[in-house]
Amino acid sequence: MSIYKTQSGREMSLKLYDAQLKKLDYSCKDIYVHTRFGRTHIIETGNLSGEPLLVFHGGNSTTAYNLLMYRFLLKDFHIYAVDIIGHPGKSDEVNLSHSNYDYGKWASDVISGLGFDKIACFGVSFGGGVLAKLMCIAPEAVKKSVLIVPSGINNAFPISTVKMMIPLLKYKLTKKEKYIKETALFMAIKEEILDKDTLDMVKDSFDHVKTKVGMPSNVSEKLMQQCKAPTLIMAGEKDCLFPSKKVLPRAKRIIPNNTAHMLKGCGHMHMMSEREKKMIVDFLSA
Repeated sequence: MSIYKTQSGREMSLKLYDAQLKKLDYSCKDIYVHTRFGRTHIIETGNLSGEPLLVFHGGNSTTAYNLLMYRFLLKDFHIYAVDIIGHPGKSDEVNLSHSNYDYGKWASDVISGLGFDKIACFGVSFGGGVLAKLMCIAPEAVKKSVLIVPSGINNAFPISTVKMMIPLLKYKLTKKEKYIKETALFMAIKEEILDKDTLDMVKDSFDHVKTKVGMPSNVSEKLMQQCKAPTLIMAGEKDCLFPSKKVLPRAKRIIPNNTAHMLKGCGHMHMMSEREKKMIVDFLSA
């Protein structure tokens, strides 16, 4: 069953994917690996002589958009940016359960499919939840871990996520693009976060993708305790989905080797300071 609303919608979504990938100004190689859940597409890019880094994007979004948002990683790291299976992109359209550990098993298969025993990992939002599941299922495969505004640690369901549905419904009824911005502002907080690439991605997701509302469920403390990999967790102070006041205390409790950082004043969609970017690069390079 397709994850897209229509075949033409799928084509338009992939057209945006390719256009955003070209904006990176880095050479990109397509890699496909086979997992127990289906064929998975990966973009190999960045500094090919740098430390390997496996990157997981956000839900209902693409790895191309994610690379644009975190392009500062490309200079230092040999990036393997994976299209999460069952989400927009070029992997098989296979829907996995967000409430068990299938995403962790899938991610483990991706690592072995790429020929690694162990690799540093970076996950954003839904992708952070996928990475958290991986840390529970195959802790030995994770060299280092960076979780950015992650699901799967201590998910929230505040009233603001319900309020977000009102402008989204207005957009679906009227197709007026001002309502896309209104919807996205619940996640971005600040209008300057909503650049053209972000609004193009959000519009594409609303127009063409069968939106997944379920996020990777909270991981087990007992399973997570087995992962001794150095882990950096960054959570947004004003994140309507995974607020720092919920995520960081539990992350500190359940992740043995952790460094926690609050993105002050930031929502789920955010713009990192140069200091925070350096923090990530230094953490992964150490």
